[in-house]
Amino acid sequence: MNETILTPILDWLDILGIAIFALSGAVIAARERQTFVTMAFFALVTGVGGGTVRDLLIGAPVFWITDAWVAPVCLGTALVAWFTPVRLWEGKLFAYADGIGLAAYAVLGSAKAIAYGIPPVPAALMGVITGCVGGVIRDVVAGRPSIIMQPELYVTAAALSAALTVAGMQVTALLGVPNAWAWGAAFVAGYVLRGAAIRFELGLPSYGGQDTEATPTTPPIDQPPISPSIEPSSSPGSGRPG
Repeated sequence: MNETILTPILDWLDILGIAIFALSGAVIAARERQTFVTMAFFALVTGVGGGTVRDLLIGAPVFWITDAWVAPVCLGTALVAWFTPVRLWEGKLFAYADGIGLAAYAVLGSAKAIAYGIPPVPAALMGVITGCVGGVIRDVVAGRPSIIMQPELYVTAAALSAALTVAGMQVTALLGVPNAWAWGAAFVAGYVLRGAAIRFELGLPSYGGQDTEATPTTPPIDQPPISPSIEPSSSPGSGRPG
């Protein structure tokens, strides 16, 4: 692994993404009027879910097991949610904050995958997984519809940040400039797209194709239809020959 890739900039993006996602998990539990233990559980699962899946897939040590700060940050955000009214986190302001965490995690996930020698396309997908899977786990556990099942631009924003991170790191390597330029540009691009989606309710078109199982309009050849206007004959001569 190339340790120089994991700079303090990515460390701060990591903590920022963890805190925001952990808070979103705790707020979901608070809206359901759950106990503090449940809120802490939701905060931890949401904050580390995407990064855990990423590390398992790229063969890295699971980050929050070896980092002493991650679990306390998640539990601390649960405390914040516990002692603040839920209405404070309602509305679009929290959605914008979630967009910051989404873009930050997408950049971090892609950069870490590149650092572990993952090819560009899978590395970009690791950024998407890092940014989105924690929220998916949160929604599944809470039994609520996930945002990725809606046409609103969410995964697309993570994909943009991840793709720009991977492409930008290739360019900075050729130009001999710090990777921080690529990370910053990727973060801003993903967050701007997510913010625009929130502000203007942008979304991708939904699937509009017709059903794949078409109802047959004609019966099989060996079973001709019987016209309902023709009734079977009931005359004595129509019976079976004796």
